[in-house]
Amino acid sequence: MIIHVVQPGETIHSISEYYKIPVDRLILENGITNPVNLAIGQTIIIVQPEILYTVRPGDTLNSIAKQHNVSPMELLRNNPYLSDRKFLYTGETIVINYQTNRTSTINTGGYAFPYIDKSVLIKTLPFLTYLTIFNYRASIEGEIIARADDTELIQLAKTYGVAPMLFVSTITEEGIASHEVNYEILNNPSLQDRLIDHALQTLKRKGYYGINIYVEDITFDNINRVADYLKKASAIFHAEGFRIVITVTPITDYDTPYVSFGKFDYAKLSDYVDGIIFASYDWARIYNYPNSVFPVNVLRELLDYVASIIPKEKIILGITTQGYDWTLPYVPGATAASVMSNNKAVQIAAENDLPIQFNDAAQSPYFYYKDRDGSMHVIWFKDAISFNARAGLAEEYNLQGLSIWTIMRFDVQMLFIINTQYYIEKLMESVMKQGCRPVARPKC
Repeated sequence: MIIHVVQPGETIHSISEYYKIPVDRLILENGITNPVNLAIGQTIIIVQPEILYTVRPGDTLNSIAKQHNVSPMELLRNNPYLSDRKFLYTGETIVINYQTNRTSTINTGGYAFPYIDKSVLIKTLPFLTYLTIFNYRASIEGEIIARADDTELIQLAKTYGVAPMLFVSTITEEGIASHEVNYEILNNPSLQDRLIDHALQTLKRKGYYGINIYVEDITFDNINRVADYLKKASAIFHAEGFRIVITVTPITDYDTPYVSFGKFDYAKLSDYVDGIIFASYDWARIYNYPNSVFPVNVLRELLDYVASIIPKEKIILGITTQGYDWTLPYVPGATAASVMSNNKAVQIAAENDLPIQFNDAAQSPYFYYKDRDGSMHVIWFKDAISFNARAGLAEEYNLQGLSIWTIMRFDVQMLFIINTQYYIEKLMESVMKQGCRPVARPKC
Protein backbone atom coordinates (compact mmCIF):
# COMPACT_ATOMS: atom_id res chain seq x y z
CA MET A 1 0.00 0.00 0.00
CA ILE A 2 1.17 3.51 -0.88
CA ILE A 3 -0.36 6.66 0.53
CA HIS A 4 0.09 9.41 -2.05
CA VAL A 5 0.09 13.00 -0.81
CA VAL A 6 -1.14 15.39 -3.49
CA GLN A 7 1.52 17.87 -4.63
CA PRO A 8 1.09 21.26 -6.35
CA GLY A 9 0.07 20.84 -9.98
CA GLU A 10 -1.10 17.24 -9.66
CA THR A 11 -4.52 16.12 -10.84
CA ILE A 12 -6.50 12.95 -10.44
CA HIS A 13 -5.56 12.10 -14.04
CA SER A 14 -1.82 12.58 -13.54
CA ILE A 15 -1.94 10.45 -10.39
CA SER A 16 -3.94 7.81 -12.25
CA GLU A 17 -1.39 7.69 -15.07
CA TYR A 18 1.56 7.53 -12.68
CA TYR A 19 0.21 4.53 -10.72
CA LYS A 20 -1.54 2.90 -13.69
CA ILE A 21 -4.87 2.76 -11.86
CA PRO A 22 -8.04 4.01 -13.60
CA VAL A 23 -9.42 7.34 -12.41
CA ASP A 24 -12.83 5.90 -11.54
CA ARG A 25 -11.22 3.26 -9.33
CA LEU A 26 -9.09 5.83 -7.47
CA ILE A 27 -12.25 7.84 -6.82
CA LEU A 28 -14.24 4.78 -5.69
CA GLU A 29 -11.53 3.34 -3.45
CA ASN A 30 -10.83 6.66 -1.74
CA GLY A 31 -14.31 8.17 -1.65
CA ILE A 32 -12.98 11.29 -3.37
CA THR A 33 -15.63 14.01 -3.59
CA ASN A 34 -13.42 16.70 -5.15
CA PRO A 35 -11.76 14.91 -8.12
CA VAL A 36 -11.64 17.99 -10.37
CA ASN A 37 -10.06 20.16 -7.67
CA LEU A 38 -7.71 18.17 -5.42
CA ALA A 39 -6.32 19.89 -2.35
CA ILE A 40 -2.56 20.11 -1.87
CA GLY A 41 -1.78 17.71 0.97
CA GLN A 42 -4.85 15.52 0.34
CA THR A 43 -4.12 11.81 0.66
CA ILE A 44 -4.96 9.07 -1.85
CA ILE A 45 -4.49 5.36 -1.08
CA ILE A 46 -2.84 3.31 -3.82
CA VAL A 47 -3.31 -0.46 -3.68
CA GLN A 48 -2.91 -2.52 -6.83
CA PRO A 49 -5.54 -5.21 -7.43
CA GLU A 50 -4.16 -8.75 -7.50
CA ILE A 51 -7.13 -10.37 -9.23
CA LEU A 52 -9.78 -8.55 -11.25
CA TYR A 53 -12.89 -10.18 -12.66
CA THR A 54 -15.20 -9.10 -15.45
CA VAL A 55 -18.83 -9.97 -14.72
CA ARG A 56 -20.49 -12.35 -17.21
CA PRO A 57 -24.15 -13.17 -17.82
CA GLY A 58 -25.49 -15.51 -15.13
CA ASP A 59 -22.93 -14.50 -12.51
CA THR A 60 -23.94 -13.77 -8.93
CA LEU A 61 -21.89 -12.54 -6.04
CA ASN A 62 -22.01 -16.02 -4.53
CA SER A 63 -20.98 -17.75 -7.75
CA ILE A 64 -18.07 -15.35 -8.28
CA ALA A 65 -16.96 -15.82 -4.67
CA LYS A 66 -17.14 -19.62 -4.99
CA GLN A 67 -15.25 -19.57 -8.28
CA HIS A 68 -12.34 -17.66 -6.67
CA ASN A 69 -12.48 -19.36 -3.26
CA VAL A 70 -13.31 -16.18 -1.34
CA SER A 71 -16.36 -15.21 0.70
CA PRO A 72 -19.13 -12.91 -0.59
CA MET A 73 -18.27 -10.72 2.42
CA GLU A 74 -14.70 -10.32 1.12
CA LEU A 75 -16.05 -9.24 -2.25
CA LEU A 76 -18.22 -6.60 -0.57
CA ARG A 77 -15.23 -5.35 1.42
CA ASN A 78 -13.18 -5.08 -1.77
CA ASN A 79 -16.07 -3.49 -3.70
CA PRO A 80 -18.25 -1.70 -1.10
CA TYR A 81 -20.22 0.17 -3.77
CA LEU A 82 -21.86 -3.17 -4.63
CA SER A 83 -23.80 -2.95 -1.36
CA ASP A 84 -25.87 -0.15 -2.91
CA ARG A 85 -26.86 -2.37 -5.81
CA LYS A 86 -29.55 -4.94 -6.42
CA PHE A 87 -27.76 -6.28 -9.49
CA LEU A 88 -24.36 -6.88 -11.00
CA TYR A 89 -23.81 -5.60 -14.52
CA THR A 90 -22.40 -7.62 -17.39
CA GLY A 91 -18.98 -6.28 -18.34
CA GLU A 92 -18.23 -4.43 -15.12
CA THR A 93 -14.94 -5.16 -13.37
CA ILE A 94 -14.76 -6.04 -9.69
CA VAL A 95 -11.78 -6.65 -7.42
CA ILE A 96 -11.39 -10.21 -6.15
CA ASN A 97 -8.19 -9.57 -4.19
CA TYR A 98 -5.78 -6.73 -3.58
CA GLN A 99 -2.00 -7.01 -3.32
CA THR A 100 -1.69 -6.91 0.46
CA ASN A 101 0.55 -8.34 3.15
CA ARG A 102 -2.17 -9.15 5.67
CA THR A 103 -0.94 -11.48 8.42
CA SER A 104 -3.05 -10.52 11.45
CA THR A 105 -6.69 -11.05 12.33
CA ILE A 106 -8.46 -8.52 14.53
CA ASN A 107 -11.99 -7.81 15.59
CA THR A 108 -13.54 -4.51 14.65
CA GLY A 109 -16.47 -2.73 16.21
CA GLY A 110 -18.50 0.29 15.24
CA TYR A 111 -20.94 2.50 17.15
CA ALA A 112 -24.21 3.45 15.49
CA PHE A 113 -27.33 5.30 16.54
CA PRO A 114 -30.71 3.73 15.65
CA TYR A 115 -31.35 6.41 13.02
CA ILE A 116 -28.29 5.49 10.93
CA ASP A 117 -28.87 5.60 7.18
CA LYS A 118 -29.48 1.96 6.28
CA SER A 119 -27.43 2.18 3.08
CA VAL A 120 -24.44 3.40 5.13
CA LEU A 121 -24.95 0.58 7.63
CA ILE A 122 -25.18 -2.09 4.94
CA LYS A 123 -21.95 -0.90 3.31
CA THR A 124 -20.17 -0.89 6.67
CA LEU A 125 -21.31 -4.22 8.14
CA PRO A 126 -18.97 -6.41 6.03
CA PHE A 127 -16.05 -4.63 7.75
CA LEU A 128 -17.30 -5.26 11.31
CA THR A 129 -17.12 -7.99 13.91
CA TYR A 130 -19.40 -6.14 16.33
CA LEU A 131 -22.08 -3.49 15.95
CA THR A 132 -22.57 -1.45 19.12
CA ILE A 133 -26.02 0.13 19.05
CA PHE A 134 -26.07 3.41 20.97
CA ASN A 135 -29.66 3.29 22.15
CA TYR A 136 -30.05 2.69 25.91
CA ARG A 137 -29.76 5.02 28.88
CA ALA A 138 -29.53 3.85 32.49
CA SER A 139 -31.96 5.65 34.77
CA ILE A 140 -31.69 6.46 38.46
CA GLU A 141 -34.48 3.90 39.06
CA GLY A 142 -32.30 1.10 37.72
CA GLU A 143 -34.02 0.78 34.35
CA ILE A 144 -32.54 1.00 30.88
CA ILE A 145 -34.55 3.25 28.60
CA ALA A 146 -34.53 2.78 24.83
CA ARG A 147 -34.38 5.84 22.59
CA ALA A 148 -35.82 4.04 19.56
CA ASP A 149 -36.71 0.63 18.18
CA ASP A 150 -33.46 -1.22 17.43
CA THR A 151 -34.97 -4.43 16.05
CA GLU A 152 -34.09 -3.74 12.41
CA LEU A 153 -30.45 -2.88 13.24
CA ILE A 154 -30.03 -6.08 15.24
CA GLN A 155 -31.40 -8.21 12.42
CA LEU A 156 -29.33 -6.43 9.76
CA ALA A 157 -26.18 -6.98 11.81
CA LYS A 158 -26.85 -10.70 12.05
CA THR A 159 -27.61 -10.87 8.34
CA TYR A 160 -24.01 -9.79 7.70
CA GLY A 161 -22.51 -12.04 10.37
CA VAL A 162 -21.98 -9.12 12.77
CA ALA A 163 -22.55 -9.55 16.50
CA PRO A 164 -24.90 -6.84 17.88
CA MET A 165 -23.83 -5.32 21.20
CA LEU A 166 -26.13 -3.53 23.64
CA PHE A 167 -24.59 -0.20 24.72
CA VAL A 168 -25.62 1.13 28.15
CA SER A 169 -24.61 4.51 29.56
CA THR A 170 -26.08 7.42 31.48
CA ILE A 171 -25.64 9.73 28.49
CA THR A 172 -28.67 11.92 27.81
CA GLU A 173 -30.15 12.96 24.47
CA GLU A 174 -27.96 16.08 24.66
CA GLY A 175 -24.84 13.94 24.82
CA ILE A 176 -24.09 14.66 28.48
CA ALA A 177 -23.28 11.88 30.96
CA SER A 178 -25.26 12.06 34.21
CA HIS A 179 -22.79 12.17 37.08
CA GLU A 180 -25.68 11.81 39.55
CA VAL A 181 -26.97 8.56 38.04
CA ASN A 182 -23.46 7.18 37.72
CA TYR A 183 -22.75 7.96 41.40
CA GLU A 184 -25.96 6.22 42.49
CA ILE A 185 -25.19 3.13 40.44
CA LEU A 186 -21.71 2.77 41.93
CA ASN A 187 -22.88 3.29 45.50
CA ASN A 188 -26.23 1.47 45.59
CA PRO A 189 -26.04 -2.37 45.34
CA SER A 190 -29.81 -2.76 44.99
CA LEU A 191 -29.83 -0.26 42.12
CA GLN A 192 -27.03 -2.26 40.49
CA ASP A 193 -29.07 -5.45 40.80
CA ARG A 194 -32.10 -3.86 39.11
CA LEU A 195 -29.97 -2.39 36.33
CA ILE A 196 -28.21 -5.70 35.65
CA ASP A 197 -31.53 -7.55 35.60
CA HIS A 198 -33.10 -5.02 33.20
CA ALA A 199 -30.07 -5.27 30.93
CA LEU A 200 -30.15 -9.07 31.02
CA GLN A 201 -33.80 -9.19 30.06
CA THR A 202 -33.16 -6.77 27.19
CA LEU A 203 -30.23 -8.85 25.94
CA LYS A 204 -32.41 -11.95 25.84
CA ARG A 205 -35.55 -10.31 24.47
CA LYS A 206 -33.79 -8.43 21.69
CA GLY A 207 -31.29 -11.10 20.71
CA TYR A 208 -28.09 -9.20 21.46
CA TYR A 209 -24.71 -10.94 21.48
CA GLY A 210 -23.39 -9.04 24.49
CA ILE A 211 -23.22 -5.77 26.36
CA ASN A 212 -20.92 -2.76 26.19
CA ILE A 213 -21.00 -0.67 29.38
CA TYR A 214 -19.73 2.90 29.32
CA VAL A 215 -17.81 3.25 32.59
CA GLU A 216 -17.92 6.95 33.41
CA ASP A 217 -16.08 9.13 35.91
CA ILE A 218 -13.37 6.66 36.92
CA THR A 219 -11.27 8.12 39.72
CA PHE A 220 -8.56 6.81 42.03
CA ASP A 221 -11.18 6.88 44.81
CA ASN A 222 -13.97 4.92 43.09
CA ILE A 223 -12.14 2.39 40.92
CA ASN A 224 -12.61 -0.35 43.52
CA ARG A 225 -16.37 0.25 43.49
CA VAL A 226 -16.32 0.09 39.68
CA ALA A 227 -14.48 -3.23 39.92
CA ASP A 228 -17.02 -4.62 42.40
CA TYR A 229 -19.89 -3.61 40.14
CA LEU A 230 -18.26 -5.22 37.09
CA LYS A 231 -17.49 -8.39 39.06
CA LYS A 232 -21.18 -8.75 39.92
CA ALA A 233 -22.36 -7.88 36.39
CA SER A 234 -19.89 -10.12 34.57
CA ALA A 235 -20.74 -13.15 36.72
CA ILE A 236 -24.38 -12.82 35.68
CA PHE A 237 -23.83 -11.97 32.00
CA HIS A 238 -21.14 -14.58 31.48
CA ALA A 239 -23.26 -17.25 33.14
CA GLU A 240 -25.92 -16.54 30.51
CA GLY A 241 -23.37 -16.71 27.68
CA PHE A 242 -23.12 -13.00 26.90
CA ARG A 243 -19.96 -11.08 26.05
CA ILE A 244 -19.19 -8.09 28.27
CA VAL A 245 -16.90 -5.20 27.36
CA ILE A 246 -16.50 -1.74 28.81
CA THR A 247 -15.74 1.60 27.21
CA VAL A 248 -13.58 4.04 29.15
CA THR A 249 -12.39 7.51 28.18
CA PRO A 250 -8.89 7.87 29.65
CA ILE A 251 -8.26 11.44 28.47
CA THR A 252 -8.35 13.71 31.50
CA ASP A 253 -7.14 17.10 30.25
CA TYR A 254 -7.95 18.61 26.88
CA ASP A 255 -7.95 22.27 27.98
CA THR A 256 -4.31 22.80 27.06
CA PRO A 257 -2.26 21.88 23.97
CA TYR A 258 -0.71 19.07 26.03
CA VAL A 259 -3.20 16.21 26.24
CA SER A 260 -2.86 13.90 29.24
CA PHE A 261 -4.61 10.81 30.61
CA GLY A 262 -5.23 9.33 34.03
CA LYS A 263 -3.05 6.34 34.93
CA PHE A 264 -5.70 4.31 36.70
CA ASP A 265 -5.22 0.69 37.71
CA TYR A 266 -7.27 -0.84 34.91
CA ALA A 267 -6.02 -4.27 35.97
CA LYS A 268 -8.71 -4.15 38.66
CA LEU A 269 -11.32 -4.14 35.89
CA SER A 270 -9.81 -6.36 33.21
CA ASP A 271 -10.35 -9.65 35.07
CA TYR A 272 -14.12 -9.29 34.80
CA VAL A 273 -14.55 -8.27 31.15
CA ASP A 274 -13.76 -9.64 27.71
CA GLY A 275 -12.33 -6.36 26.51
CA ILE A 276 -11.71 -2.74 27.45
CA ILE A 277 -12.23 -0.11 24.76
CA PHE A 278 -9.95 2.86 25.36
CA ALA A 279 -11.46 5.77 23.52
CA SER A 280 -11.73 9.52 23.50
CA TYR A 281 -15.25 9.75 22.19
CA ASP A 282 -16.91 13.14 22.07
CA TRP A 283 -20.57 12.38 22.52
CA ALA A 284 -21.69 15.90 21.53
CA ARG A 285 -20.09 19.24 20.61
CA ILE A 286 -16.67 19.60 22.17
CA TYR A 287 -15.29 22.60 24.02
CA ASN A 288 -11.71 21.37 24.16
CA TYR A 289 -8.53 23.06 23.06
CA PRO A 290 -8.14 22.91 19.24
CA ASN A 291 -6.08 19.81 18.67
CA SER A 292 -6.11 16.35 17.18
CA VAL A 293 -8.59 14.06 18.94
CA PHE A 294 -6.50 11.33 20.59
CA PRO A 295 -3.15 12.18 18.91
CA VAL A 296 -0.89 9.23 18.12
CA ASN A 297 1.90 10.33 20.46
CA VAL A 298 -0.59 10.27 23.35
CA LEU A 299 -2.04 6.98 22.12
CA ARG A 300 1.40 5.41 22.33
CA GLU A 301 1.87 6.65 25.89
CA LEU A 302 -1.54 5.24 26.79
CA LEU A 303 -0.91 1.85 25.14
CA ASP A 304 2.55 1.58 26.71
CA TYR A 305 0.92 2.07 30.09
CA VAL A 306 -2.19 -0.13 29.79
CA ALA A 307 -0.28 -2.93 28.03
CA SER A 308 2.03 -3.07 31.05
CA ILE A 309 -0.82 -3.79 33.48
CA ILE A 310 -3.50 -5.72 31.57
CA PRO A 311 -3.35 -8.47 28.91
CA LYS A 312 -2.92 -6.99 25.43
CA GLU A 313 -5.58 -9.32 24.06
CA LYS A 314 -8.14 -7.46 26.18
CA ILE A 315 -7.22 -4.02 24.85
CA ILE A 316 -9.39 -2.49 22.13
CA LEU A 317 -8.28 0.81 20.64
CA GLY A 318 -10.94 3.38 19.92
CA ILE A 319 -10.52 5.51 16.80
CA THR A 320 -12.59 8.52 15.82
CA THR A 321 -13.66 9.34 12.29
CA GLN A 322 -14.81 12.96 12.50
CA GLY A 323 -13.12 16.23 11.83
CA TYR A 324 -13.62 19.27 14.09
CA ASP A 325 -13.85 22.95 13.19
CA TRP A 326 -13.03 25.61 15.81
CA THR A 327 -13.74 29.32 15.42
CA LEU A 328 -10.80 31.36 16.67
CA PRO A 329 -9.80 32.86 19.02
CA TYR A 330 -10.42 29.87 21.26
CA VAL A 331 -12.03 30.66 24.62
CA PRO A 332 -11.72 27.78 27.15
CA GLY A 333 -15.12 26.41 28.09
CA ALA A 334 -16.94 28.65 25.62
CA THR A 335 -15.65 27.89 22.13
CA ALA A 336 -17.41 24.81 20.80
CA ALA A 337 -16.06 22.86 17.87
CA SER A 338 -18.51 21.68 15.24
CA VAL A 339 -18.28 18.16 13.83
CA MET A 340 -17.67 17.57 10.15
CA SER A 341 -16.73 14.71 7.85
CA ASN A 342 -13.14 14.32 6.70
CA ASN A 343 -14.27 14.79 3.10
CA LYS A 344 -15.90 18.09 4.04
CA ALA A 345 -12.64 19.26 5.59
CA VAL A 346 -10.76 18.42 2.38
CA GLN A 347 -13.37 20.24 0.32
CA ILE A 348 -12.99 23.39 2.41
CA ALA A 349 -9.23 23.30 1.88
CA ALA A 350 -9.64 22.75 -1.87
CA GLU A 351 -12.29 25.46 -2.30
CA ASN A 352 -10.12 27.99 -0.48
CA ASP A 353 -6.96 26.88 -2.32
CA LEU A 354 -5.27 26.12 1.01
CA PRO A 355 -2.54 23.51 1.49
CA ILE A 356 -3.33 20.93 4.14
CA GLN A 357 -0.67 20.81 6.84
CA PHE A 358 0.29 17.78 8.90
CA ASN A 359 1.34 17.36 12.52
CA ASP A 360 3.83 14.48 12.67
CA ALA A 361 3.56 13.87 16.42
CA ALA A 362 -0.23 13.70 16.36
CA GLN A 363 -0.29 12.05 12.91
CA SER A 364 -3.17 14.33 11.99
CA PRO A 365 -3.83 16.91 9.25
CA TYR A 366 -5.02 20.45 9.95
CA PHE A 367 -5.31 23.88 8.34
CA TYR A 368 -6.55 27.39 9.04
CA TYR A 369 -9.11 29.24 6.93
CA LYS A 370 -11.36 32.30 6.96
CA ASP A 371 -15.12 32.01 6.56
CA ARG A 372 -17.32 34.41 4.58
CA ASP A 373 -17.63 36.69 7.59
CA GLY A 374 -13.86 36.95 7.90
CA SER A 375 -13.63 34.84 11.07
CA MET A 376 -10.56 32.63 11.40
CA HIS A 377 -11.06 28.87 11.87
CA VAL A 378 -8.86 25.84 12.42
CA ILE A 379 -9.85 22.34 11.35
CA TRP A 380 -8.28 19.13 12.65
CA PHE A 381 -9.37 15.94 10.92
CA LYS A 382 -8.24 12.47 9.80
CA ASP A 383 -6.77 11.33 6.50
CA ALA A 384 -5.29 8.09 5.15
CA ILE A 385 -1.99 8.66 6.97
CA SER A 386 -3.89 9.25 10.23
CA PHE A 387 -5.94 6.09 9.88
CA ASN A 388 -2.92 4.06 8.84
CA ALA A 389 -0.96 5.18 11.89
CA ARG A 390 -3.81 4.40 14.27
CA ALA A 391 -4.83 1.10 12.67
CA GLY A 392 -1.20 -0.03 12.68
CA LEU A 393 -1.08 0.21 16.46
CA ALA A 394 -3.36 -2.84 16.72
CA GLU A 395 -0.72 -5.07 15.14
CA GLU A 396 2.23 -3.30 16.74
CA TYR A 397 0.82 -3.81 20.24
CA ASN A 398 -0.95 -7.10 19.44
CA LEU A 399 -4.31 -5.72 20.52
CA GLN A 400 -7.68 -7.45 20.40
CA GLY A 401 -9.01 -4.97 17.89
CA LEU A 402 -10.30 -1.55 16.90
CA SER A 403 -13.50 0.27 17.78
CA ILE A 404 -14.83 3.02 15.50
CA TRP A 405 -16.69 6.12 16.69
CA THR A 406 -18.90 6.40 14.70
CA ILE A 407 -20.02 4.58 11.56
CA MET A 408 -22.82 7.07 10.90
CA ARG A 409 -20.89 8.18 7.80
CA PHE A 410 -19.17 5.73 5.49
CA ASP A 411 -15.48 6.62 5.59
CA VAL A 412 -14.05 4.83 2.58
CA GLN A 413 -10.38 5.48 3.30
CA MET A 414 -10.52 4.31 6.90
CA LEU A 415 -12.22 1.03 6.01
CA PHE A 416 -10.00 0.54 2.94
CA ILE A 417 -6.93 0.75 5.18
CA ILE A 418 -8.34 -1.67 7.77
CA ASN A 419 -9.36 -4.09 5.01
CA THR A 420 -5.92 -4.08 3.39
CA GLN A 421 -4.06 -4.39 6.72
CA TYR A 422 -6.08 -7.05 8.52
CA TYR A 423 -8.29 -10.08 8.22
CA ILE A 424 -11.54 -9.18 9.97
CA GLU A 425 -12.92 -11.68 12.45
CA LYS A 426 -16.53 -12.79 12.03
CA LEU A 427 -18.08 -14.54 15.03
CA MET A 428 -21.52 -15.21 13.61
CA GLU A 429 -22.48 -17.08 10.47
CA SER A 430 -23.74 -14.71 7.81
CA VAL A 431 -27.21 -15.21 6.41
CA MET A 432 -26.65 -12.51 3.80
CA LYS A 433 -29.31 -12.93 1.15
CA GLN A 434 -27.78 -10.10 -0.89
CA GLY A 435 -25.03 -12.55 -1.87
CA CYS A 436 -27.29 -13.60 -4.73
CA ARG A 437 -27.12 -10.29 -6.66
CA PRO A 438 -27.70 -11.60 -10.16
CA VAL A 439 -26.80 -9.94 -13.43
CA ALA A 440 -30.32 -10.17 -14.79
CA ARG A 441 -33.49 -10.75 -12.80
CA PRO A 442 -33.05 -11.30 -9.04
CA LYS A 443 -32.98 -15.02 -8.52
CA CYS A 444 -30.23 -17.40 -7.49
